[in-house]
Amino acid sequence: MRNKIKQLLKKEGGFTLVELLGVIVILGLIVGISIPLIGNVIAKAEGDTTAAQEELVIDAAKMYELQTADIDADGVTTDELITAGFLESDFDGDLTVTKTTVEGKITYVVD
Repeated sequence: MRNKIKQLLKKEGGFTLVELLGVIVILGLIVGISIPLIGNVIAKAEGDTTAAQEELVIDAAKMYELQTADIDADGVTTDELITAGFLESDFDGDLTVTKTTVEGKITYVVD
């Protein structure tokens, strides 16, 4: 019994250099694949945020037009919308909404 315990204690187990290199290669492949994918997710999120902000400003301009006056040819800026209370004061962006009418169809464009 004592001999078996000594044999178990003497038996040293561990990873070989080849096994460690294999793990490093696999981790490198995972990182190499995931970094471009994360970059695409970030770029898509930025585009979605811009589109949502533009939609928010257009909605605020429509409410501004309904409650105050018609939007003139110069358009209405986000500063004017903030001053009139249609956008929150912490809105970050310097945009202008212009209104065009073509064949009776009204369109709002953010510049």
